Amino acid sequence: MNIGSMVPKGNMMNTMCEITTDFELPVVSSGSRPLERRESEENWEVLLAAFLDSQDIRQTSRDTYYWGMVQYFRWVESSGRVMKGMTAADIMSFKNYLIKQKLSALTISSYLTAVRRFYAWTENTMLYPNIARSVRPPRGKKGFKKMHLNESEASELLTYLKAKSLRDYAIVNLILRTGLRTIEVIRADIGDIKHKRGRRILKVWGKGFDDKENFVILGDATWGPIQEYLNTRGKTRKDEPLFLTDGKGHRGARMSTRSVQYVCKEAMKSIGLDGHEYSAHSLRHTTAVLILKNGGDWQDVQRVLRHASPSTSQIYTATIEEEVRLDRNPEGILDNVI
Repeated sequence: MNIGSMVPKGNMMNTMCEITTDFELPVVSSGSRPLERRESEENWEVLLAAFLDSQDIRQTSRDTYYWGMVQYFRWVESSGRVMKGMTAADIMSFKNYLIKQKLSALTISSYLTAVRRFYAWTENTMLYPNIARSVRPPRGKKGFKKMHLNESEASELLTYLKAKSLRDYAIVNLILRTGLRTIEVIRADIGDIKHKRGRRILKVWGKGFDDKENFVILGDATWGPIQEYLNTRGKTRKDEPLFLTDGKGHRGARMSTRSVQYVCKEAMKSIGLDGHEYSAHSLRHTTAVLILKNGGDWQDVQRVLRHASPSTSQIYTATIEEEVRLDRNPEGILDNVI
């Protein structure tokens, strides 16, 4: 099977291994026509499309499942395996392969989730038994792996962007002051800016929600750069994205999470924050840490960052305690004593 048409340029794959099975395949719906036995055995593209069509999930999750299964299919082919006779031990081998690639625990978990969902579907449709039921994702280290910015670094970042790009300045300033996730930034429309009890707010389509059920407050320091950016766009409509692409050939479209991540990452690199521990999510961490360092408590953090669990917000307290420990340096007291 050739899945080249499924993969963006630069990620083309060779013909995938032939699918065979020991038992009769049912007719499985794939779009507007049934998935015949020969197609399901030899055409990964049709099989994967049928699987994705059966999942009642958001597009972002659909994309994640797609890429997870592409990695799995590549591994099946490169390791000389075929679907006939695959066992739970093979799934564990795939998991170990991912670990050896030094992928993050989060990435490995997303790939394995896709594989588990795929085999749950093949079992329900009597295509293949569910050999992935018992596989578990690797354990990640507790705590936050992304580094937050201190006050001077955050100020330097905003100063740099203000002179470089009004749009990028508005985006990073918004994230720093409200703790928005990148997905929440790109989902925002101009019409989501409203007033509630005398305060300007931005309605937020948060992680794990089906609608814009939450909000963040846009103070003057947050709203000002956004207003300046919107003024450069001239006449706008409420249903337009709050932030638009400005690249050649793609100008005027809704930004992607990848493009927002790139804006944040490149800006931080420009002021010397070039480690892998710095990313767009570092700005969200910065929001939490600066709230705590300037008189707020973990409940304030939970409200602003919209954490479902209080324990997530309380983790930031440990970050503050570590900073205080380093700043106070009690060991240094002994330098002038002994």
